[in-house]
Amino acid sequence: MMEFIAQNMAPIMFASLIIFLLIGYPVAFSLAANGLMFFFIGVLLSPYSGGSINLAWPLLHALPDNFYGSRVMSNDTLLAIPFFTFMGIVLERSGMAEDLLDTIGQLFGPIRGGLAYAVIFVGALLAATTGVVAASVIAMGLISLPIMLRYGYDRRLAAGVIAASGTLAQIIPPSLVLIVLADQLGRSVGDMYAGALIPGLVLTGLYALYILIMSIVRPASVPALPLEARTLGHGVLSLLAALLVSVAISYAAYYYLAPAHGDNADILGATVGVLFIYIVAIADKRLNFNMMSRLAQQVIIVLIPPLALIFLVLGTIFLGIATPTEGGAMGSVGALIMAAAKGRLSLDVVKQALTSTTRLSSFVLFILIGARVFSLTFYGVNGHIWVEHLLTSLPGGEVGFLIGVNILVFFLAFFLDFFELAFIIVPLLAPAADKLGIDLIWFGVLLGVNMQTSFMHPPFGFALFYLRSVAARVPYLDRLTGKQIAPVTTGQIYWGAVPFVCIQVIMIGLTIAFPQMVMHYKGTTVDPGTIDYKVPEVPGLSPLGAPPAGGGTAPAAPAAPDLSQPPSFGDTPPVQPAAPQPDLSQPPSFN
Repeated sequence: MMEFIAQNMAPIMFASLIIFLLIGYPVAFSLAANGLMFFFIGVLLSPYSGGSINLAWPLLHALPDNFYGSRVMSNDTLLAIPFFTFMGIVLERSGMAEDLLDTIGQLFGPIRGGLAYAVIFVGALLAATTGVVAASVIAMGLISLPIMLRYGYDRRLAAGVIAASGTLAQIIPPSLVLIVLADQLGRSVGDMYAGALIPGLVLTGLYALYILIMSIVRPASVPALPLEARTLGHGVLSLLAALLVSVAISYAAYYYLAPAHGDNADILGATVGVLFIYIVAIADKRLNFNMMSRLAQQVIIVLIPPLALIFLVLGTIFLGIATPTEGGAMGSVGALIMAAAKGRLSLDVVKQALTSTTRLSSFVLFILIGARVFSLTFYGVNGHIWVEHLLTSLPGGEVGFLIGVNILVFFLAFFLDFFELAFIIVPLLAPAADKLGIDLIWFGVLLGVNMQTSFMHPPFGFALFYLRSVAARVPYLDRLTGKQIAPVTTGQIYWGAVPFVCIQVIMIGLTIAFPQMVMHYKGTTVDPGTIDYKVPEVPGLSPLGAPPAGGGTAPAAPAAPDLSQPPSFGDTPPVQPAAPQPDLSQPPSFN
């Protein structure tokens, strides 16, 4: 019995961890306690293991180095998490989400499903600026859900689109999940961001496609805004004219700056065009010139600051100007400036942001410390070898491995959140993926899309909990129409999430089937088989075995120097008599 337990310590240890988590113990303490308990058991059972357990008491001396070394306390990559968290919370407190939802809702309002499109678009923008799921879901739930219910949207669809759009912060950079995944996989955060950008945008497009299908199949579930609700009036043509002017000025600036700035002229030109139209819109609104419609003014004034912040953060990272940590720091400063410009920056807002940032950062740090204790014991009982053999033996090779792993992560996401999956499961899966030759950035993006479903899974989906906390539980009177609005039930929220979970599963399949969506981060690859090697021609030389170019006989090799004479350093050497040519018509003589 002792031998059986000792030789199967790794699966027993993993199963006990799952049991601890399902019972409800905190994740960080479950990891640390599980690791220490099995370390003690492993040391005692080491003589019965036949060499499969490599644990001894002095090994505990490695824990302080794990805690204070480059994996935890001195990890520069994880320093980006508090910066992006602070930036997202300040932006959420500044009212940016409210302004975006109101403006984009007015822009898309005249078309069927316009409010749902606005929620998806704003969800993507908030994901690219805040990176915090809770802030996005709560803000859109408070602002958009009452409006959607007021104008007759289907409750399930309204709840589902708000929860799903909020979870885009999981996969669209600067996502906190991608930072953690890059750290656990040992890859660059910048590469992870570049690889995840296109899948995030494609997923956003799939959400919008679902709304389009619903507007055709069930038009009553996604009505357009009535005319009296369009407070900004008309003005799409004015907006298009402003965009054309901005493009023209950007091109003119590019043409002027190209000789002096080269490759950077396009970015500088676009910056000039955007700043020009932004200043014109503000001046038009403040001075009542009425050159633009109210809709065009509002769209330009509201959209350009968050887009500028996105460029400040992601643009500098993708261009190689800043590291993700530096980009997060600049984003935090930009968020403070935006909040101050709106007149919503106060000491209370900063205190709330710092409190939430400290709480989340401490949560991540304690989970990571617990994970280091667990991994020390798990590696000591050769658990990584057990997991690697288990996963690499799956049928189907690389594709079979990816399908099996994604099914495993999908079902674990019913019970574990993304941080727990990232710190517990990913370090076990990465070596097997690397051994199969799978690109770890591609693998990380796949897991990121899959972990996004953890926010949408009933019964423990956090996005569903966030929406439940702000959705009406009892009937209420609408403040604008005076009508009584029925509450949103928990069942409607859960059922509304199901179609979007299915869309996320489809996105996982698309990422597996079309890896180039992620692999573009490597740039253009060159196939060695297409390289044409050309050897330059040198006069007097020809390939071995071939006659010289132009026909005729090959030139005679130069005569060997006469070493019996002193060397000459500039004088004309004496002419030596030519050696007699042998008579090849006679047999050779050896006398």
